[in-house]
Amino acid sequence: MPKGYWIARVDVRDAEGYKDYVAAAKLAFDRFDVKFLARGGAHEKVEGPGRDRNVIIEFPSLATARDCYHSPEYQRAVAIRQQVADGEIVLVEGLD
Repeated sequence: MPKGYWIARVDVRDAEGYKDYVAAAKLAFDRFDVKFLARGGAHEKVEGPGRDRNVIIEFPSLATARDCYHSPEYQRAVAIRQQVADGEIVLVEGLD
């Protein structure tokens, strides 16, 4: 079964408030046993507008990635994130 991924691109407006999002999101990430492949490290904008923070998270499947996003734990984190950051998350199915 192909893995599932979140690709998140974020501009943080309130660094202190973003810490609350990270703490809240950890509950969902622990529940769904995610693997972070990239988490805000160095990056280079080579095409398009880009964002300041880029995250890639691996899940056992696309269905698991979707379940995590829609989980009550992550939706509580979303409410915090939307107050302190702008961005987007895309769910992507990997290759076999």
